[in-house]
Amino acid sequence: MNHRSVQFDPLDSPHPIPWNWVMATLTDVHSASVPQLHCYRSQSLISPDGQYAAYSRIQVQVYPEEPLRSRVSSVLFLENLKTGSLQTLMPASPFSDNPFAGENQSELAGTIAVLIPIGWSKQSDRLLAREFESIFCSDIASDYAVIWDSALNRVSTFAPTQIHYTNAVILGWSQTYPNRVLFRTINMGEPDSALCAVDWSGQTVAAQDDQAIVFGQRVNSIWTGPQAKH
Repeated sequence: MNHRSVQFDPLDSPHPIPWNWVMATLTDVHSASVPQLHCYRSQSLISPDGQYAAYSRIQVQVYPEEPLRSRVSSVLFLENLKTGSLQTLMPASPFSDNPFAGENQSELAGTIAVLIPIGWSKQSDRLLAREFESIFCSDIASDYAVIWDSALNRVSTFAPTQIHYTNAVILGWSQTYPNRVLFRTINMGEPDSALCAVDWSGQTVAAQDDQAIVFGQRVNSIWTGPQAKH
């Protein structure tokens, strides 16, 4: 699998979100006095069988006079390259919502919710995505796993349960437990981390000697990267 260029990630994830761009966007507001909208399109992640492409559109709503009201949100698109059909995948996590719906979402001001595809299954029947969520100027930051199952056309959202942690970082599919997702969990202020494997229902088992695995190929397009300012 091709890896994207190294960049900073808030949770030191092996599947980084475009955090450098987010931070640059939030600080590069100049003297504007009205809210500004900036967008970014991720690389496409092509399934091993070449049938699907998954990519994200990330949106930053900047409030120059009230920066803590700024919001980062995203939508993940799934394109069938054979039929041309396009669908959006939305997780069921606390801060996720469709940023392009046009409805009043003031209750989500100050939140960060970035969904990016990180790997396909070897058979191309499941897509694994990372939902990173946080709140500006807080120590709240963690990942949720989002899986699209092609056979059921179902989206599942989950994170580790039954264990204590402050931050969870999604690593990929579990090599030991093929139907589970491997997370690294951390307790803030403690030096050690732990690995656990989680299934779609949130059932969590220890997996300290496990390794993560992902499949798919990342492809740039003329639309990859920052988009025109709105």
